[in-house]
Amino acid sequence: MTTSVLLALAMPSLACAKVSASADGRQLRLDGGGVTYAMGVDEQGYLQPLYWGPALGADAPLVARHPAELSGFDPAGSVTPQEYAGQGEGLVSEPGLKVAFADGNRDLVLKYRSHSIAGETLTVELSDIRRPLTVTLRYTIDPATGIIARSATVHNGDRRPVRVDQIAAATYTLPAGGDYRLHYLTGRHGAEWSQQEAPVTPALTLLESRRGSTGHGNQPWFALEKQGQSSQTDGPVWFGALAWSGSFRLSVGLDNLGRPRIGGGYNPYDFSWTLKAGESLETPVFYAGFTDHGMGDASRRFHTFQRAHIIPGGDAARLRPVLYNSWEATAFNVTESGQMALAEKAAKIGIERFVVDDGWFGARDDDKAGLGDWSVNRRKFPNGLGPLIGKVKALGMDFGLWVEPEMVNVKSDLYRAHPDWVMNFPDRPRTEGRNQLVLNLARKDVRDHILDVLDRLVSENDIAFLKWDYNRNWTEPGWPGVAIEDQQRLQVQYIRNLYFILSELRRRHPGLEIEGCSGGGGRIDLGMMALTDESWISDNTDPYDRLTIQDGFTQAYAPSAMMAWVTDSPNWANGRETSLDFRFLSAMQGSLGIGANLDHWTEADFASAQRWIAAYKTVRRTVQRGDLYRLISPAPDAATSATFYVSQDRKQAVLFAMLHSSQYRDNGLAIHPQGLAPDTIYRLSVLGGAPLPDGLPAEAQGSFWMAQGLRFKLKGDYKGVAIVFEAKPDHAPSG
Repeated sequence: MTTSVLLALAMPSLACAKVSASADGRQLRLDGGGVTYAMGVDEQGYLQPLYWGPALGADAPLVARHPAELSGFDPAGSVTPQEYAGQGEGLVSEPGLKVAFADGNRDLVLKYRSHSIAGETLTVELSDIRRPLTVTLRYTIDPATGIIARSATVHNGDRRPVRVDQIAAATYTLPAGGDYRLHYLTGRHGAEWSQQEAPVTPALTLLESRRGSTGHGNQPWFALEKQGQSSQTDGPVWFGALAWSGSFRLSVGLDNLGRPRIGGGYNPYDFSWTLKAGESLETPVFYAGFTDHGMGDASRRFHTFQRAHIIPGGDAARLRPVLYNSWEATAFNVTESGQMALAEKAAKIGIERFVVDDGWFGARDDDKAGLGDWSVNRRKFPNGLGPLIGKVKALGMDFGLWVEPEMVNVKSDLYRAHPDWVMNFPDRPRTEGRNQLVLNLARKDVRDHILDVLDRLVSENDIAFLKWDYNRNWTEPGWPGVAIEDQQRLQVQYIRNLYFILSELRRRHPGLEIEGCSGGGGRIDLGMMALTDESWISDNTDPYDRLTIQDGFTQAYAPSAMMAWVTDSPNWANGRETSLDFRFLSAMQGSLGIGANLDHWTEADFASAQRWIAAYKTVRRTVQRGDLYRLISPAPDAATSATFYVSQDRKQAVLFAMLHSSQYRDNGLAIHPQGLAPDTIYRLSVLGGAPLPDGLPAEAQGSFWMAQGLRFKLKGDYKGVAIVFEAKPDHAPSG
């Protein structure tokens, strides 16, 4: 998937956005969603960032002025704020672009050459002051949210090659200040989406992956707020995320005049790209936004944008079906009869999609063999997948399969035939992770083979869904067979070819849906989200741990893409024991799935699950497509957490209140909903049919609930309740 495709995702809603230039062409502006982003050309020809914040009037006096030398230590080139700087002329902050010319020159000074406005896209061309090297910057802005989409393309107009050592999709500059705080997300396998914050200082903060994929460790997402001014509900927040699924780097720090600068793009670690004569290199898209209504509104704006313009299908996409996955029930012991028996039990509780996980293909009896051989194991399925798929569909469900196409076991027909297809350095070890190696998707023959086998698999079977897994990171990322100066293109070309496979597979099979997975949340980003319908955010399915994981995920990404499963107790991750009710209430705060071993369930479990799944379907649209308000985030020192989902038309809302553990006289604080229509009367009920907690009125205006709050007690350990707000028909909000 190219950057132009990603930029185009933002285009349909841009009809009301305004992209403009002053009469003399010295000021350029993008306006939309109550946000203005402006830049200007100074008298020396530098393109400077001028403003990014609440919408300004058309006559706002924004002027770019070139600064004088500050001192011998700070020449003008080092203190000039640049929209996209080359590494040259004394620049000491992070550049947008760093190159080495064929004659050894590494000085690059980029100045404004021209701009154009075509429809709703602003294009600005910069060029070096001496060499025929140009950078094209592209911008769009979404009218509903003010989210900006930016990318850059560098072009070598010389007959001699130019080596690109570092390139950003965009750099953003904010006004000087020492009160900025950075919010970011870190983690590891099973403990993804941990929220961190730190002051923004001259010491550069790097958020990066060197793994070949996004990785569990750092997310390519940031949010900056003003200390003492910003909160969940108020104050300025600048936020954004890079749409790239490979090794990335985001940098955040104050420049030498105290201005925060945020840059993001390909990670320069183990990367270089030699531009031949006439060749160009395009970056991913770096999306970013602003709000003056706090971190909660920043999340909701980004969620709205993602639902409309990133997640496939946009606002018209189908709601995520309730699925069952067979992994915890059978692991590799997959058989036709066993899966049919599970399918019957899944259909009984209202499941809509049945997914067979690992073990259905090749010589796959454990994780040591079979990866790469995507043909049905005839010992396990003597007549192929047809009988099982027929059974699943007859039970009213559609059918899905687990695949891990980018990997190969040494014990496989594919590896025996093509040992050169894996990433490797000659005469170096081939380090295995989870007993597997990584195929080199940067190779066209590997890319085409994977596409061909998956296309055949979906064409020959009635498959509605693929769970696309990726269970290790890169080692020995060598690409023998191409010129030495091109071997480090692997970091970029691999991901480009992955995007090609996914997009082409979807084009050939328009009804096919895909879930992105990498040992849980190891490869979730806006690049993958643009080509997958949902995301598996963690292998940790413990319902209490999940509350923290889900709280972190939704800081950056839309709940509509967030898969969450009900699995067995005690949980494999930590041995914690929880009730089935608590597990359902935790999982239904996203897109609901079941991963428990149904062969171990009692009749009471089946009855409870059937009740909860039916209840979830009554609020599914609100949870998946509504506005999320994180009322009380889960924390080690807090007994209770609460999330609140409000439908787009504000006719329905659902409050999930979750208790870790209680002590005598706990739960004294009221939970205050947000986002309701103030004058609308809402009637309350408990999801699942239980009576309302004592003391809660059955109905009241939205303004009452938001001001007075809900005060009720949860007692015990790992308890929860979901309270539904339904607008009375004769008092429903309009529009």
